[in-house]
Amino acid sequence: MTLTKHELRQGRISFAVWTGAIALLLVVCLLVFPEMKGQMESISRLFAAMGSFAAAFGMDRLNFGTLTGFYAIECVNVLGLGGAFFAALTGISALEKEERNGTAEFLLTHPISRARVVTEKLAAVMLQIIVMNLILFLVSLLSICLIREPIPWRELLLMHFACFLLQIELAAVCFGLSAFLRRDGFGIGLGLTVVLYFLNLIANLSEKLKFLKYLTPFGYCEGADIIANGGLNLRLVMIGMLLAALGMAAAYRKYCGKDIL
Repeated sequence: MTLTKHELRQGRISFAVWTGAIALLLVVCLLVFPEMKGQMESISRLFAAMGSFAAAFGMDRLNFGTLTGFYAIECVNVLGLGGAFFAALTGISALEKEERNGTAEFLLTHPISRARVVTEKLAAVMLQIIVMNLILFLVSLLSICLIREPIPWRELLLMHFACFLLQIELAAVCFGLSAFLRRDGFGIGLGLTVVLYFLNLIANLSEKLKFLKYLTPFGYCEGADIIANGGLNLRLVMIGMLLAALGMAAAYRKYCGKDIL
């Protein structure tokens, strides 16, 4: 696992910055909740009357006066979008950076197969996502304890698990794309995340556009749907995990047969 350790060391600053930034935003959101709690009922009614804008974010289906409703909108958006950006950027750079930085020839002259290179790099990407999510979950728990609110364990676990699956899917898809790239793919990773995020917002605007949820991992990561349904949409999750598996398979197939030297 030498290559995995090297990848983790190389990405430690990016990991620390992204994890710290998302954690800080979570803490700020949760610390603000007690101050706003008394005004949330009127805010909920206001959002419910905002029509399409509120529907796009699921704000018309939740009560902002409860921690669960507040968390489902504010914190899940921070977790989902922030975590998605990190996962996409980490995945998209995993394989292409060797060619971009001119280190591919040096790496592949060592007694290590290309399949093992892919495996160890993929392991490094997934380990970073797992550790980041564990840290963020603990930060959320500590913040809820600080504001002395009851912890909604089931809803909290479901929402964090959905965000974790979202990151796994995006990282895997971007990891697969990384094998096809020879130059910096950061723009592709960021662009893909933004497009998928807005596809989910568009899908919320009309029943005729609900099919768009099948195209985006944000479709099963929406807090309002998780709270309303009492769980994740398993059909969307299964499609997402299938896409993740295809992304990883594409990485092995392309990188192992790629003309690099």
